[in-house]
Amino acid sequence: MDDFLASQVVHWQAQSGRHDLPWQNTRDPYRVWLSEIMLQQTQVVTVQTYFARFLARFADVQALAQAPLDEVLHLWAGLGYYSRARNLHRCAQDVVRLHEGVFPRSALQLQTLPGIGRSTAAAIAALCFGERVAILDGNVKRVLTRYLGFADDLASASNERHLWDQAAQLLPTRDLLHNMARYTQGMMDLGATVCSSNNPSCPACPLSARCVAHAMGTPEKFPLKTRKLKRSVQSIWLLWALADDGAIWLSPRPTPGVWAGLYCLPLFEDRQALQAAVGEPGSAPRLQDLPSFKHVLTHKDLYLHPVVLKLQGRHTLALEGQWYGAAQIAKMGLPAPIKKLLQQDL
Repeated sequence: MDDFLASQVVHWQAQSGRHDLPWQNTRDPYRVWLSEIMLQQTQVVTVQTYFARFLARFADVQALAQAPLDEVLHLWAGLGYYSRARNLHRCAQDVVRLHEGVFPRSALQLQTLPGIGRSTAAAIAALCFGERVAILDGNVKRVLTRYLGFADDLASASNERHLWDQAAQLLPTRDLLHNMARYTQGMMDLGATVCSSNNPSCPACPLSARCVAHAMGTPEKFPLKTRKLKRSVQSIWLLWALADDGAIWLSPRPTPGVWAGLYCLPLFEDRQALQAAVGEPGSAPRLQDLPSFKHVLTHKDLYLHPVVLKLQGRHTLALEGQWYGAAQIAKMGLPAPIKKLLQQDL
């Protein structure tokens, strides 16, 4: 393949790409890695706030590795996909323990670290070290499949490997230290700002002259991926046990599971199980049902039913967990809907 795509993307990124994001204009692998993990399944505008907050607390990989996991989860709360935060912490510890605090320079070595897959490893290696490796995130898949007219179903692993192979052939071949960073960023920028899922701005695209999907007039048909994730629905009852000094009973969520690793109000499958857990039927008047509300996860809708139990003193409950005061809770990692719930007045 010729270098048309690579040269056009490199030139376009320099002239029209994004240059003002806080993780750009750096070859610091810590910052690039942190942004790449945060940007998985999360919009740029959301990540910017969290990215700044993380850097303010964890200036480098050593600081992140030394921090308690609870503090990392606390700062992550609201970003979702909490396995990313746990892997982030483990990865930082491995970089310090196994690599003397220095990120490996090759994509293959980077993939041996927790939470770093093929595309993320390639992004770090290309952006920071100029390695000639291809990324293939959602934005880049869209750009490449449209440009190539790649109509094979990406629900098939073999078809995705074939796209990886073609992506590797299209990479820059000269001045890699400069061009790989510019090209990699440019492909992400094109997918995010020009080659959008719906109503792509083809006249503004530097690849439109040779884009097969544009020539066909059907860019929205690419990429093809037939397998759809089915959404599920789950109802959960939350026990909000509240002592008269304001302390709240919280328990750590198990891994795996919803909100794994975070602290949460005790969860129950139904109202009867919750009532049975806090005492005999005669205690029912102590329970106050609050309005239920919906919380949307990527693949599931949660219907949450809070039930308040007010107690005189910090009596030990026959449940996993313990009492925490407001000062402690302010530093803990709580799921976003639970944190918001606990902020309301009773």
